[in-house]
Amino acid sequence: MSPLASAYYDRSLAMLAAARAKNAAVIAALTPVIGASVARGEVVHTFGSGHSEIIAREIVGRAGGLVCITSINDPTAGFIENLVGYGTALVERYDRQYELRAGEVVIVISNSGKNSSPLEVALHAKKKGCIVVGLCSETMSSTAKTVHPGGKNLHALADYVLDNGGVPGDTVMTLTPEVATGPTSTFIGASLLNWLMLSVMEWLKASNHDLPVLSSQNIPVAI
Repeated sequence: MSPLASAYYDRSLAMLAAARAKNAAVIAALTPVIGASVARGEVVHTFGSGHSEIIAREIVGRAGGLVCITSINDPTAGFIENLVGYGTALVERYDRQYELRAGEVVIVISNSGKNSSPLEVALHAKKKGCIVVGLCSETMSSTAKTVHPGGKNLHALADYVLDNGGVPGDTVMTLTPEVATGPTSTFIGASLLNWLMLSVMEWLKASNHDLPVLSSQNIPVAI
């Protein structure tokens, strides 16, 4: 492994540990909220555009994950995420097809916290009475100016905020004085959601609720 890759590994592990410590209280507070929603037979919804869509998809249909999670899909993969009104059209179509219900949890992922589509998904979810969890870099979300006319970034709209601890630009390593590399938002964001989901499953077990957990389709006990 190259010196740069080794340094990135060390920096990434430190940031992962910091994210665990920073978000432990939020995960603890969110766990019974999501657990109670799942126990009522409700659905957890996720949304992310661009690379954030990878994080949104991480807990959907996941072996060892909850069955009752679905994702709001952006067919442009974030290409027009700053076209004002596009996110509203996406989430309204999804809502017509699948129905967002008051009390359900919607997890919106946006590293910068400023792009229009995730903000519009969050606003629509709040209008429907859903609980909005924002997963972002709080440093970026609190400093980057949004193009959305509402003026608020994701950390200011969400009911709960999970902070991936990322730096502006999502690159933590210097390759040359002009070129930075080493993104961290994806693996830390995915870790945060998996920590949250495992906490929810443990809460369901402790509360004597059913455990709607998927098995891998590649093992004999698969459903």
